[in-house]
Amino acid sequence: MLHLLPKFALPALLVVTLIAVQTPAQAEPHMQHSPLVIGHRGAAGYRPEHTLAGYTLAIEMGVDFIEPDLVLTKDKQMIARHEPMIGSTTDVADHPQFAQRKVKRMVDGVEYDDWFASDFTLAELKTLRAKERLPALRPANTAFDGQFEIPTLDEVIELAKSKSRQTGRSIGIYPEIKHSTYHATLKNAQGRLQFGAHYFEDRLLKTLHKAYGNSACAPVFIQSFEVGNLQYLSRKTQIRLVQLIDADDVNPDGSMSLVPPYMQPYDFVVNGDPRTFADLVTEQGLAFVAGYADAIGPWKPYLVKTVTDGVDRDGDGTLTINDRRVEGSTGVMEMAHDKGLMVHTWTFRNDSSGYGFADPQAEMSYYFDLGVDGLFTDFGDTGVAARAASSNPGQDEHLKQCGREHKKPYKGHHKD
Repeated sequence: MLHLLPKFALPALLVVTLIAVQTPAQAEPHMQHSPLVIGHRGAAGYRPEHTLAGYTLAIEMGVDFIEPDLVLTKDKQMIARHEPMIGSTTDVADHPQFAQRKVKRMVDGVEYDDWFASDFTLAELKTLRAKERLPALRPANTAFDGQFEIPTLDEVIELAKSKSRQTGRSIGIYPEIKHSTYHATLKNAQGRLQFGAHYFEDRLLKTLHKAYGNSACAPVFIQSFEVGNLQYLSRKTQIRLVQLIDADDVNPDGSMSLVPPYMQPYDFVVNGDPRTFADLVTEQGLAFVAGYADAIGPWKPYLVKTVTDGVDRDGDGTLTINDRRVEGSTGVMEMAHDKGLMVHTWTFRNDSSGYGFADPQAEMSYYFDLGVDGLFTDFGDTGVAARAASSNPGQDEHLKQCGREHKKPYKGHHKD
């Protein structure tokens, strides 16, 4: 629905003036489905991830938001890549002129031998082409290898806005700040900080505020697995913030396996904070998160307990995670809602990771019925169909919060 100006008896010139000074957020349509279907990295089940073609396909399938993971280039541009390492998602290895840029570097305590976006200018990255990151799982997607450029955040925003105008429905963006601590502490060849503390966050806000305005009604969510950057952002923007919650695996009894680097937010590791991701979804942890964020984005096993019990439920003769016994809600979603937090969970795929479910549409409908406010899926068409089959009417007060223009300031101890 478009925000329309009141049609009072105003002079025509004044009406034109009012239209001209609409904020970017007001100029966008804001009708959003509830609950949300979020195109995870675009339509990653059908096209190489983080490409304009993938984002476009996801929008055509009916998703409400598209998700660009963001990293920084050498010349401080924001691009959509899953990680700072680009070896698995681009054809950089096929460019001999860049062979010497393959280096070993630590990211969140793990050493990678790869090419890094921060060692390339945007112009150089635009000479590369995307490729399928999971060719063994998604061989059909390899037919698109070499066809698509690496998009910038500005290009993703323009696509979302253009498709919003074309369709008359709001197409939001859901950017993830990848590895804030890594970017903040990265040094160049001269030993100087390449970006510095909060450069990434400030650059992102400048772009988003220009495109959408500083508003809780903007069709935008900013997400991160780290905590300090979200606390910093909460003092500078009304745009909605999402605390992501990770884990390594699910134990046979349904409890969460927490092993580095998936055990804690990495800024907790650096700052000596002993809390784990699991601690953030307790009553105390959720109250803490509610002090700076609008939503949590937990990995789906945090919300639904599934147990390995040796029963071949899908009858295929092989025991997999799909055969796990589903025991229902863990209570995390209900606690989060009680704290005023939305719950957007991830990741739902037709070709893998169906904990307790062999039918991906049935799995997504189950989570919708449970009451989640949104979910991330690589297969947007399946997500839209699952929502249509669900009985979840959505919770507008959890979804939009458009009247809440004064975010609660964070009152706890904060380490910049």
